[in-house]
Amino acid sequence: MDWQTLAVAGVAALGGLMRGLTGFGGAMVMAPILSMAYPPARVVPVVMLLEAFIAAPMLWPAWKRAQRGLVLTICAAAVAALPAGAFVLLHAPAQLLRRGIAGIVMALSLMLLGGVRYRGPRPLPLTVAIAAGCGVLLGATGIGGPPMVVYLLSGPEPIDVTRANMTVYASVIAVAALSLLWLHGALQLGGALTPWLMAPSYGLGIALGTHLHGRTREQALRRVAVLMLIAVCAVALLRG
Repeated sequence: MDWQTLAVAGVAALGGLMRGLTGFGGAMVMAPILSMAYPPARVVPVVMLLEAFIAAPMLWPAWKRAQRGLVLTICAAAVAALPAGAFVLLHAPAQLLRRGIAGIVMALSLMLLGGVRYRGPRPLPLTVAIAAGCGVLLGATGIGGPPMVVYLLSGPEPIDVTRANMTVYASVIAVAALSLLWLHGALQLGGALTPWLMAPSYGLGIALGTHLHGRTREQALRRVAVLMLIAVCAVALLRG
């Protein structure tokens, strides 16, 4: 196993640790770091595949608890917008995409650090618009979850219902995005950047993060994790 494979496995483990600590953020860690070494068009499909792999076992239990009407609306709007994001991923200059991914993750991290929450109403047009925006983000960068998390947390639903809504949404759009990229011939899964080698590290990171989550202060863990994301994105932006 060469150093590149070890480095990629380490990044996957770091992404899994973030996912286990906070319940999200695996893609937010992996996408900007890996994009510094590989073309984003190769990184994004692999990151989405790992996220889909982790979410798949939770899909059916989540579907039974989710608000199906709301989730189907969100998924339909996000999937409809995916081709626009995929077009950006496949045709935009790699340098621009690297900066875009780092900038988006930086903005989302600052929102999380500041405890930003949407507290207004959730009319259908706004729901559709936010879901479509998330679809474009996912297709272009592999990161389409955090804006939807912020939006869904504004509702009166219990946290387990909100988590179920997010799980169904994340699973559906990940599969749709991967299918779209496969149709465009953009799934290149060989070499060091392959999910078959990254998945064990990602799973171990999630297991460790979940273990730490139950034994330390959640608020402190989230702050450390978000600060880590901001540092990663600052390095990515400075490197350009």
